[in-house]
Amino acid sequence: MTTLTTLIEHLHFPEGPRWREGELFFSDMHAGRVVASTPDGSTRTVVETGDDPSGLGWLPAGEMLIVAMNRRAVLKFDGRKLTVHADLSELASGICNDMVVDSQGQAYVGNFGFDLHNGAEPSTAELICIDPDGSNPRIVADELMFPNGCVITPDGSTLVVAESFAGRLTAFDRDANGDLNNRRLWASLPDGAVPDGICLDSAGGIWVASPSSSEVLRVLEGGEITDRHDTGRGAYACALGERTLYVLTASGSQPQFCRDNATACVETVQVDFPGAGYP
Repeated sequence: MTTLTTLIEHLHFPEGPRWREGELFFSDMHAGRVVASTPDGSTRTVVETGDDPSGLGWLPAGEMLIVAMNRRAVLKFDGRKLTVHADLSELASGICNDMVVDSQGQAYVGNFGFDLHNGAEPSTAELICIDPDGSNPRIVADELMFPNGCVITPDGSTLVVAESFAGRLTAFDRDANGDLNNRRLWASLPDGAVPDGICLDSAGGIWVASPSSSEVLRVLEGGEITDRHDTGRGAYACALGERTLYVLTASGSQPQFCRDNATACVETVQVDFPGAGYP
């Protein structure tokens, strides 16, 4: 165990962290904005979304993609204005959540599948793929138990998704069109761990933020745990910037609590391997 260092405080609910060109980008979900931070913790608001933002990514030309959760859409921000990149409302069975975008701009978006915050019974959900121009949104995997954080390997051949309510990481092969096949178990997590946001390192390990067990842990394919860091409260997402692991923590996830309390943080710990693949 290594003590994490607090980098950024007074956030409402940070999610979807992405390292890009020397900055950490993340959604301050229940503040309705996307934030960028330098490694010293200085922050700026990139854009206010008018919705709860979650997953982030970029198109090859540099436009940012942002999941608008309640609209069940992916927005595009070109530095000046927001437009709708893809409307997923006819495909997503719950509010949309995390997203991974590959080097060509192909995006994969998960959703809750049920009304989590109002205590509905859990039900399965879909993973939706969007082509780089925003066209052809389609379901590429279904019967997933709360598809959450995703990673794509550096060669683009494999996608791994965290199934939060099944306590596992599930892998798929990607074909030339971005469709998924050969579904298989990548790793089961220890009892009590719920995989939320994830990121991939250059040695093939996946770092998993687990809010239920208040930790971030490194998992190898097959389930071996090589590293664990106690966060003391819910760890909801993580990202690698070189060999710095950024961990996004909060005391709760209920939307009204988060809107009323700016007590969430971004914390850091140094790790052995840099980030790899996508996001």
